[in-house]
Amino acid sequence: MSDRDILKELKSMSYKEMTALSREIREKIIDTVSQNGGHLSSNLGMVEATIALHKVFDSPNDKLIFDVGHQCYAHKIITGRDDEFSTLRTYGGISGFPNRQESEHDILNEGHSGTSISAALGIAEANKLMGKTDYTVAIIGDGSLTNGMVYEALNNCADKDLRLIILVNDNEMSISKNVGGLHNYFSKVRVSKRYFIFKRRLIKGFRWIPLLGKPLTKLSAYIKNVIRRAVVKDNLFEDLGLEYLGPVDGNNIKKVVGVLEEAKTRNGCTVVHIRTKKGYGYEHAENEPGKYHGVGKFDKENGTSSLESECFSTYVGKRLTEMADKDEKICAITAAMCDGTGLTPFYDKHPTRFYDVGIAEEHAVTFASGLSVSGMKPVVALYSTFSQRTYDQMFHDIAIQKLPMTLLLDRCGLVGGDGITHQGIFDYPLFSSIPNAYIYSPESYDELGTCLERAIGDENFDIIRYPKGKENKYDLMFEMINDESDLFAYSSNVNTAKRVIIAYGRISRLAFEVASALGDCAVIKLIRIFPLNIEKISALLNGKELCYVLEESYKTGGVGEKLYPAFKNVQNVYIHAIEGFVEHGELDNLYKALGFDKEAIVDRIKEIC
Repeated sequence: MSDRDILKELKSMSYKEMTALSREIREKIIDTVSQNGGHLSSNLGMVEATIALHKVFDSPNDKLIFDVGHQCYAHKIITGRDDEFSTLRTYGGISGFPNRQESEHDILNEGHSGTSISAALGIAEANKLMGKTDYTVAIIGDGSLTNGMVYEALNNCADKDLRLIILVNDNEMSISKNVGGLHNYFSKVRVSKRYFIFKRRLIKGFRWIPLLGKPLTKLSAYIKNVIRRAVVKDNLFEDLGLEYLGPVDGNNIKKVVGVLEEAKTRNGCTVVHIRTKKGYGYEHAENEPGKYHGVGKFDKENGTSSLESECFSTYVGKRLTEMADKDEKICAITAAMCDGTGLTPFYDKHPTRFYDVGIAEEHAVTFASGLSVSGMKPVVALYSTFSQRTYDQMFHDIAIQKLPMTLLLDRCGLVGGDGITHQGIFDYPLFSSIPNAYIYSPESYDELGTCLERAIGDENFDIIRYPKGKENKYDLMFEMINDESDLFAYSSNVNTAKRVIIAYGRISRLAFEVASALGDCAVIKLIRIFPLNIEKISALLNGKELCYVLEESYKTGGVGEKLYPAFKNVQNVYIHAIEGFVEHGELDNLYKALGFDKEAIVDRIKEIC
C-alpha cells in the first residue's frame, strides 16, 4: 500500500480505530528502538498527536516540520515506511530524523533544535506568495523554546495572514529536565485551562442568541482579553500577537483533532498547546524519561541496557568533579545535556557551581566569558554537533578577549546511528581557525585526564574533543617516545622507518595496526592537534618515502592540511580524512565505507610506494 493510500485510510478511521493504531505504532517503536537504539521517550509521547496531525492535514501538500526530529518515528510509520522501520538508524536503513532523501513527507533534514518555526514561516510565506492554500505546521517541544532562534521567528509571525500553525508539545522535559523562567511560565499556563474552556462556551452561547449573536461574537475578543487578564494575567504567544489554543491533552487523539480543526479556522499564525507524557505507554520510559531520551539497545521487558556504563562522558564528569572538590573556582555549564555530557556527578556534588542553561549553546559560551572575566574557571560541555552554533561567541567573546575557558566537546568523530546532522567531524576545521585556541584530542581516559588538568591549570582557551563511547584498549605494538611539551608521541623506529602514519584520537588504534602490518612503518600520535609544532614534526618526517595522515574528521581545514609545511622533505603525502557529509549507520560499517579499515589502508600504502 502506498503512503497516499495509508494516509487516505487513516482519514476514514474512527477514533476507536485510531486508538488501536496508536497502540500498534507504540509497540513497533519500542520493539525497534530496543534493537537498534534511538530516541524513545519523546517519540512515545507524540504517537497520538502525530495520528491527529495526519488526520487533520494533507501531507505532503500540507507541510509538517518537526523541530529537532526526536519525535518523528510515528510520522515515518504512517507515511509509508512501516515495512522499513525495523532498519531504523542502521547502515543503509532509514534515518532516525526527518530526511528529505527518504520521503516527500519529510520536508527538511532535521536534527538541531529551534529551527522549525523559522523554516515553517518561510514555507508559509512562499505559499502565500504563490497563492497556495496549503497549511504549514511546525511541531516543537517546550524544551526547544529555550532556544533564542525560536523567539526571532515568533517575532516575525505576528500580524501575518498566513496558514501557519505552531504545535507546542509540552511534556515538561527537553533532554534533561526543563529549567528556567520559560519552564515556570508553562507551569503557570497549565493551570489556566478553566479560562479557555469558559471562553469557548461563552462564544458558543453567543451564537444562539437571535439578532445579537453576531455583534456579541465580535465583542468576544475584548471579553476574551478581560477574562484572560483576570484569570491568566499573561500569555506569551498572545502578547506576541499570535492566536493561542490550549492546553489540551496531547495523548487524546479526539481532543487533538478538535483543537487542530479549530486552528484551521483562525486567521493568521495560531499556536496550539498540547500536553503529552514523555515515554507514554512504556513504564520504564515514563518513570525515567531522561534515561530513555536517546538510548542504546535494551531489553524491552525489563528496560535494562547491555551497554557498559563507563565512557568518555562519565569519565570526564567524574574527573572534573574531583578537581572541583579542590578548586572552588571551577564551574560547569551545559545546554540541556547534564546526563549526556556526564555532568550529573558535578551537579550532585557542586550544585551552586553547575549551570544548565537549556538549549542555548550560544548563551552558554558568552555566559562562561562573564564567569571567566570575573576570575572563575568555567568549563562548558557540549556535543560537537551543537557546538557549531557557538563559533561567533568563541571567536568574539572568548578568543578576542583572551579569556581562559575550557570547552569539552563530546561525541567528536563519527557517531553512528544519529547520522548526518550529528556527526562530530566539523569542530576541528571550525575552531582551529580561531588564533588563540588550543585543541586536544585524547585517545584514552588517562590522556583525557592529562588534557583536562592542563586546560584547567592554564590561562588559555582550551578545547578538548573526545568520541562517544568507551576508550579503545590495545597493545601499542611499538615503544613510544613522548614529547610532553607539545603533547605528542612517536614510535622509537621513526628514524629508521621509510613510512610514517600520523593520527590522533580514537582512530590512532587503526594507525598502529596498519604500521604493524606493514613492518617498515612508524607512527606519530598527536594529542594536541592545534597549534601544531611544525618544526618538530618536520624533523621527524625528513627524507621519508611516505607520510600517511589518518584522521576521523573533515578533510578541508583538518590536521593534514595544517601539516603541509612539515611535508617539504617527504616524497609522498596522503591525507585520509572525511570528505562530504556522512549518513547514519553502525560505526564499523561507516569506517569501512570511508576506507578506514586495515586491509584497505595497507593496500593503498603499498600502491603509493
